[in-house]
Amino acid sequence: MTVEVLPPHDVQTTLNFYKPTNDELPYNYVEEPPAGVPRTNVGQDVQQVVIHDVRGKEDTVGLDKTGFQFITHKSVEKEFLDEEAIQTKYYAEVEDILKKYAGAKRVAIFDHTIRRTPVDGVTPVKGARGPVQSVHVDQAAPAAVACVYRHLGDDAERLLKGRVRIINVWRPIANPVAHHPLAFADYRTLDPEKDLVFTRHIYPDREGSVFSVRYNPTQRWYFLANQTPDEVALIKCYDSDEDKARLAPHSAFRDVTSPKDAPTRQSIEVRVLVFDTE
Repeated sequence: MTVEVLPPHDVQTTLNFYKPTNDELPYNYVEEPPAGVPRTNVGQDVQQVVIHDVRGKEDTVGLDKTGFQFITHKSVEKEFLDEEAIQTKYYAEVEDILKKYAGAKRVAIFDHTIRRTPVDGVTPVKGARGPVQSVHVDQAAPAAVACVYRHLGDDAERLLKGRVRIINVWRPIANPVAHHPLAFADYRTLDPEKDLVFTRHIYPDREGSVFSVRYNPTQRWYFLANQTPDEVALIKCYDSDEDKARLAPHSAFRDVTSPKDAPTRQSIEVRVLVFDTE
């Protein structure tokens, strides 16, 4: 048997893909489900994959080519502990980033998530969540369109006549990422009809939808090794332009090459509606 010799920073690891557990339409409850109902019927198909490091080759990926992109941007925010500062100072930075690197003419930021890995079962900052260790896309197409109506109101119908994207702006906090970096699939290596699994995403007051992702050996996976807080990932979750990369499945993964004493991962992701026509 031939053993693959990996370049220095490529990582052999596992990712958790979609596996059905019953015949129902896949679903996740965001909060507690009704009594007697499992929180999700999405199972895990654990597969060995190689995650390729793009450091030094960042120009080989791009939002419209692979569905993700890395840019350099130094933020005035460092710890991301002040919610008001995040929603004023940092949101303004995110808007500038998307106008500069994604060609946005108008943006609408609709939420953000801070992730801090629990230590001994305790999350270091109240309300923070740990890394998501299953392959997914944050919005399926119906949820993306509904998001425009929910956040843009009377402007929605007009804006939907032009190009609409949802882009996540993902940044490490405080330290370079060692444990649980983020991996991205190259959109060109997907079979969207087979690989993307429409999954109901059920909130207490409404229902959205995401994509779970089936394993496909043609998929190629990438990350930026030792990504620093000044290195920002732009992750496309939806694009109405069918001639471009429309999304990038992604997942945190365990990097066994990371030093065991490295700080646990902290990150912030800001989710943004991006409009090109006005």
